Amino acid sequence: MKQQLKEQIIEALNLEEITPADIDDAAPLFGEGLGLDSIDALEIVMMLDKNYGIKFADKETSKQALASIDSLATYVAAHRTK
Repeated sequence: MKQQLKEQIIEALNLEEITPADIDDAAPLFGEGLGLDSIDALEIVMMLDKNYGIKFADKETSKQALASIDSLATYVAAHRTK
């Protein structure tokens, strides 16, 4: 699941210079970690809806789920509808 999410994020965000191996599972996706921003977050949310049928109920839930690959994989496993 984590490998698949990394590949989907790289594809959705056109991160051509980054490989899945470059993304630490526990590192933050935003800020100091991967360095993503709010526009990237919207792209990831749309990708999660398309690929897994996941919709976030509120900003706090999405913020927690998108904190790292680890937290995202856990959230997707528990809430996917596809």
